[in-house]
Amino acid sequence: MPNILDIRRRIRSVVNTRQITKAMKTVSAAKLRRAQETALAARPYSQMLTNVLKSLVSRADIYDPATGLPIHPLLAERPEKNILLIVVTGDKGLAGAFNTNILKMASKFIQSQADQNIDIECIGRKGRDFMRRRYPLGPKSPSVDGATGASPVHSDTEAAPPRADRVQIVGEHIGVLGKVEYDFAATLSESVINRYTRHEIDSVYILFNEFKSVIAQRLIAERLFPIKQIGAIDVAMAEEASEEERKKRLEAAKSAGVGLRAADTKAADEAAATFGASPVDYIYEQPPQQLFQGILPKYIGIQIFRALLESVAAEHAARMTAMDAATSNASDMIDSLTLIMNRARQAKITKEIIEIVSGAAAQ
Repeated sequence: MPNILDIRRRIRSVVNTRQITKAMKTVSAAKLRRAQETALAARPYSQMLTNVLKSLVSRADIYDPATGLPIHPLLAERPEKNILLIVVTGDKGLAGAFNTNILKMASKFIQSQADQNIDIECIGRKGRDFMRRRYPLGPKSPSVDGATGASPVHSDTEAAPPRADRVQIVGEHIGVLGKVEYDFAATLSESVINRYTRHEIDSVYILFNEFKSVIAQRLIAERLFPIKQIGAIDVAMAEEASEEERKKRLEAAKSAGVGLRAADTKAADEAAATFGASPVDYIYEQPPQQLFQGILPKYIGIQIFRALLESVAAEHAARMTAMDAATSNASDMIDSLTLIMNRARQAKITKEIIEIVSGAAAQ
């Protein structure tokens, strides 16, 4: 029979652990609410920018009438020989299978592109550590957050640096997800666009956890460019959450008081969709072609910014769910240990009574 003192010590330890996990769950729920509000606040700008581009497409010549080729290099499609994959993970753990699922999908994506060279941009410490253990470091892309070194930007006439391997890491960005800034997304998009226009890469994918609500989440690998259609999400690979995982998220959200439904922005989206859609001629301060070429890179930046915001919200939701499960497991363990302790105390009392009775009978 276990020692009662040892069982009590273990119960105190589990109680302290439960207090920590419960506090972490509360903190994650609060951060999730703020992340949802931030993502929602950025949505009108993204929607309006998309509508402006759609309006310009209908009024500007984006294809060369002589050759039929797109005028803007981001619209040009070519065979995918060199791919850039942006993997967005978290900087911290204790989020259940959040980071593991993203890295599994990244590995699956790399295996599916067995005939192509793949450059990896890691956003988040967990993805950086995972990729470093498996793939070599290649020539660094221009530094975005100042946390990593970078080689100078190559000119159009300069030869591309030799590859370390078929799959290599070209960028590492740590500590940028604590407070997502648009400047980071804009600088990263500028770096990626420069590489694409110099034909160093033929396509760009971003792999992240798409967040619509606490329950509605999925892992996707979205192709950023070449751009096939303005405003349409080009999903190359996607994985939905299991029914069991949905139930866990539902229970955690209910206990934390987090809203289960996504915010209703239907009216705002319909109002934004009417912008620039009227069949009239607009007077632009600059030529439509010039506006289109200036705004299209911003469209890429806002797509990366949206992915980062949704990934942060999904990470907080995953950590809230994981801490809710840990708190529940700790409560179950406390109940089990309490039962074992009561049985040990009962056995000890019974043994003492038997000793007393046996001693009295011997007299």
